[in-house]
Amino acid sequence: MAVKDSNGTLLADGDAVHLIKDLKVKGANVTLKRGTIVKNIRLTANEGEIECNHEKVKGLVLKTEFVKKA
Repeated sequence: MAVKDSNGTLLADGDAVHLIKDLKVKGANVTLKRGTIVKNIRLTANEGEIECNHEKVKGLVLKTEFVKKA
């Protein structure tokens, strides 16, 4: 399974990614701003999603269309 970011670059476990769009996090009343770096991502069984932790939100699932590899 090949997981790619918004630019088509392959992602792997442990990579760091930048957000390319402001994202509202459901249930947390937090908005993650564009340009935020999320480190140490984990790939999921769904190739369109990644799991990660952020200082404000733990157990965050992001769609790969909103991130680019750092």
